[in-house]
Amino acid sequence: MDYRHEWKFEISRGDMLSIRQRLRAVCGTDAHATNGRYRVRSLYFDTPTDTALWDNQNGVSRREKFRIRYYNGELGFIRLEKKSKYAGLGRKDCAALSAAEAQAITDGRLDWMMASGQALVQELYSKMRMQLLRPKTIVDYTREPFVYAPGHVRVTLDYDIRTCLGCSDFLNAACPMLPAPDAPVVLEVKWDEYLPSVIRDAVQLPGCRAEAFSKYVLCRAYG
Repeated sequence: MDYRHEWKFEISRGDMLSIRQRLRAVCGTDAHATNGRYRVRSLYFDTPTDTALWDNQNGVSRREKFRIRYYNGELGFIRLEKKSKYAGLGRKDCAALSAAEAQAITDGRLDWMMASGQALVQELYSKMRMQLLRPKTIVDYTREPFVYAPGHVRVTLDYDIRTCLGCSDFLNAACPMLPAPDAPVVLEVKWDEYLPSVIRDAVQLPGCRAEAFSKYVLCRAYG
């Protein structure tokens, strides 16, 4: 998968209502969404010295984060993902995990990973051994996705961002979650070679500029 362009905006609930209406007029919805939305839960990894956290905070041009993710509490579709950034462009690599495999990684039972046959699982294993990557924070939020075929555009509205003090209950949809402090609505726009003007116009807000934003960084306020 090639690197893609990506914009992120922190917006208000009022702005979200306005942009939602514009996007509904020009975009399609994600086939996996129910009533136009779904719940996302991710478990993020970092080193003992918080390399991913500080690389993001310091705006390091080339950086990466590992996470495990599933949707709507359904454990039949779990993905290991590596998010990479380079010079403002983004890339995501994925590998499928079973619930048992995801729990094993969360618990630190790693020996099976090199024999998994999946390059990304093997890469995480190597970095958990050599860089001491470990689960750090659960991030949970509601996402409204919109798609536009020209330019392979995907626009998302993310809100109700919540987190958890521990990581062992990652696969328990009922584990207690806390609202992330001062969490905004996050508007994300991703595209390949070009961004059609109809989408550019739909996401424009007066005085609002694209900026770096990380839900992982936000949720690390709890530890």
